[in-house]
Amino acid sequence: MKSLEKVKINFILQKIICFVSIIFFIVKWKTWNITSSLSIFSDAIESVINIISGFIGLLSIYISSLPKDRNHPYGHGKIEFISTAIEGCLIFIAGITIFANTFVRTQYHMHHDKILLYKLNYGILLMSITAVINYFLGFIACKIGNKNGTLVLIASGKHLKIDTYSTFVIVLGLIILNKTKCIWIDPIISSVFSTVVLYTGIKLLQNSAAGIMDASDKKLLQILSSYINQKRNIYWIDLHHLKIIKYGSALHVDCHLTLPWFFNIKESNKEIEKLSKITKNKFGDRVELSVHVDACCKYHCSYCSNILCSVRKNIFKKKILWTLDEISYKVPYEKNK
Repeated sequence: MKSLEKVKINFILQKIICFVSIIFFIVKWKTWNITSSLSIFSDAIESVINIISGFIGLLSIYISSLPKDRNHPYGHGKIEFISTAIEGCLIFIAGITIFANTFVRTQYHMHHDKILLYKLNYGILLMSITAVINYFLGFIACKIGNKNGTLVLIASGKHLKIDTYSTFVIVLGLIILNKTKCIWIDPIISSVFSTVVLYTGIKLLQNSAAGIMDASDKKLLQILSSYINQKRNIYWIDLHHLKIIKYGSALHVDCHLTLPWFFNIKESNKEIEKLSKITKNKFGDRVELSVHVDACCKYHCSYCSNILCSVRKNIFKKKILWTLDEISYKVPYEKNK
């Protein structure tokens, strides 16, 4: 699938998420007005964040899809991390708002010795419907986001799934409340929900900070190192200093490749092109590869698997597997120890 088609699909799906979030907010707010349930109020407030983050995500997808220019040689993908940070802040604020409202309302009703709830069956039905639709939309967003490498869609999908789980917990609590008539279940559920929302906000902030500061993505590095290790040839003596920087859906891969010292520039470029093709076969055209070529030295002979080499200085001892530790963290001379 071409990049332009992926952007179009991402944009359409994010617009659907925004539209559904608005509808669900209206439904949940109306349901809260009818039932007076603190749990449903909590979910309605969280829906406000869904709307805001949805439109921020929409803007983020548009900006990140813009082509590279003189001022942004690596593209505009970093906007996705900023978008996630804003979403995390809003979710955190929503968690505090829900907790504060629950506390105030509970104190008020304790003072007046009553908590009034109405038409819970109506609330249970509507909340269940929104939860099912939310999960389906979240599942689709995560699937397409992972396929297209779009962090905003993945974040939106995970957010919708978390929202679904929270809503199901609220529905379960309302069912128990409706059966037992134990009115204190409602503020307890609301407090638990606010804690989950606060935790979600903190995790999103951590993820966005990691992206902005180019923290190492060990899972991505592991996938790439394992794949290259399977496809390596006898002229690739050593691979080290492997790094991946994410610019939204785009990936910039940097590494050092050790080749035979007697290779000329043309031969070295040919090997770099092979390595580039391998990485793009795995991750698609969103990968930009930068390779620094090193010439082999005497100590490389002990793990160089080119048995036909006519200038070998040491006997071959063992073949080193290019694991994550070997190619990302160890310097070349440590491998010979």
